[in-house]
Amino acid sequence: MAKEQTDRTTLDLFAHERRPGRPKTNPLTRDEQLRINKRNQLKRDKVRGLKRVELKLNEEAVDALNQLAQARDISRSELIEEMLLAQLKNLTSQ
Repeated sequence: MAKEQTDRTTLDLFAHERRPGRPKTNPLTRDEQLRINKRNQLKRDKVRGLKRVELKLNEEAVDALNQLAQARDISRSELIEEMLLAQLKNLTSQ
């Protein structure tokens, strides 16, 4: 049987042919890589004394936070932290 260049149904015939695209640089699957990266991020955060807090906001609030954070050249997370600490300070001083 002759090997036709456009025939991709018999993969064993093309096993040693180089395919275009980005070469695989990591032996792990993408899911495993993401899991490891997330675990490492959580470890880094723990060392820095950070805890994860999740909240849901409407789009208007998020847009306002993004604009304010961008104007102050800080991350949204840092802005929310500053606002919460200021509010907590106000409440405890009353």
